[in-house]
Amino acid sequence: MKKSSLALFFVLTSWAGASADVFDFKDAKGVNNIAFMLDAPLESISGTGNDISGTVNFDPKNPSATTGSISLKTESLMVTNSVMRDHMLGAGWLDAKKHPEITFTAKKVTTTQQEGKAIKATVVGDLTLKGITKEVTAPITFTHIPGKLADRTGGKMKGDLLVIRADFPINRSEFGIKPGENTEKVAETINIRMSLAGACVKE
Repeated sequence: MKKSSLALFFVLTSWAGASADVFDFKDAKGVNNIAFMLDAPLESISGTGNDISGTVNFDPKNPSATTGSISLKTESLMVTNSVMRDHMLGAGWLDAKKHPEITFTAKKVTTTQQEGKAIKATVVGDLTLKGITKEVTAPITFTHIPGKLADRTGGKMKGDLLVIRADFPINRSEFGIKPGENTEKVAETINIRMSLAGACVKE
C-alpha cells in the first residue's frame, strides 16, 4: 500500500470511530434490568437482576460497528422465594461470592435491519457466567433516541439515550451450573431478557 493510500486509510478509520457515541448503562434510577426464566416440568422459575453497568459504543449511521460490554452483579439476582434465592446464589449453583459478575461482551454485529426508529441486529459476543466464557449469538434491538436524556432524568442531565432490548436462550449445562441435575424442577434452558437504557451526556 502506498504511503498516501495508507494515510487516507488511517484518516477514514479514525473519522469513522470518532462518530460513535459512548452510552453508559449504569442506571441511577435502578430501572434497567435483566430478567431470566426457566420453565421445567414441575416448576417455573423467574427473576430479575438490576445492578447493571457497562458501556456501549454506538453510531446510528453505522450500527454494524457497535462494540461494548454489559455486566450484572450476580448477587443482585432476585426470585420471589428467599430459600430458592439462597440456593441460586450459593456455591452449588451460581456461586456468587466466587463469581460476582455476569458479563456479555459484543464482538461483532453480523446483520442489521432498520424498522422505524429501531435497528434490529444479530450480535455475536462472549457471555461469561460462573467463570466460564462461551460465544453466544443474540438478536438485539437498538433504539437511538436523541435529546431525550433530560426527560428520563427530570432535567438533571442532557443528552441522548440508547435503548437495548434482547431475548435469547442459553443452556445452564454449558456454564457448569449443575449439568444434567434437577431437570424436573430446574430447566436446562435459561431464557434471558435484557431491558436497558444507556445515557450519553451532552452539554
